[in-house]
Amino acid sequence: MLLELKVVDNNGNIKTSKKGESAVNLVWTEEYREGDRIVIIAQEKNRYLHIQVDDALGAAFVYVTKNEIIYQIPFGEARLSLSPKAFSGNGHLISVREAMEGEVRNYRNLALNVMDQHGDTGCYPHASANVETRGEAVFAAKNAIDGVTENHSHGIWPYTSWGINRREDAEFKLEFGRDVIIDKICLYTRADFPHDSWWEMVTLTFSEGSEINWELEKSDKAHILELNGKKAEWLLLHKLKQADDPSPFPALSQLEVYGREA
Repeated sequence: MLLELKVVDNNGNIKTSKKGESAVNLVWTEEYREGDRIVIIAQEKNRYLHIQVDDALGAAFVYVTKNEIIYQIPFGEARLSLSPKAFSGNGHLISVREAMEGEVRNYRNLALNVMDQHGDTGCYPHASANVETRGEAVFAAKNAIDGVTENHSHGIWPYTSWGINRREDAEFKLEFGRDVIIDKICLYTRADFPHDSWWEMVTLTFSEGSEINWELEKSDKAHILELNGKKAEWLLLHKLKQADDPSPFPALSQLEVYGREA
């Protein structure tokens, strides 16, 4: 499969690009400017790819449903949810390659995506929510699938989380873009006590219509739910019942979904 990487500026001008069969590396030796974006083009869609938009983030194992994936380089407040090493300086390694068949079959965290963004990107897994505290990047839904489980504070990386802005009807949706088989879910609630509260119970609704009420406790450890092979295209975390606590600030630090392809 033919693959192509580009760095494009705010006006659509191509700064650098490279094509390859099955795998491509692209080195960019200048500082990024606001408005720059990385474009990943795949000859075929509905494919599994390893994509590295920045060497500080590492590669994302993703399922792409579009031929063209656009990653907007973050600046200013948007960069606070990432490692300060990400996208900084004048040396950047961008890469993409097709996933091997054995990698696709592997048991893994199906929720992990270090390059998730807002909107319909065509790149899965993808997190979204009906609220993100003050619209700030450090409280965005995508933070809950970035692989960072540190949950003892709140704010800039590595203490990012999904913040619900005290909304009682807050909902978090995780989409896989295809059917997967889920064996286990690990949920890390933010544990910046006494600043934080927590949820006594949450509800998980799955794409096939089933629901699970999940009792939680005050903890900085992973809450673990065994599912033993539930098939789903997406799941919804909602009906978040807050504990009776002086703090009004429960939040989600990380959601891990372990399983395999359907």
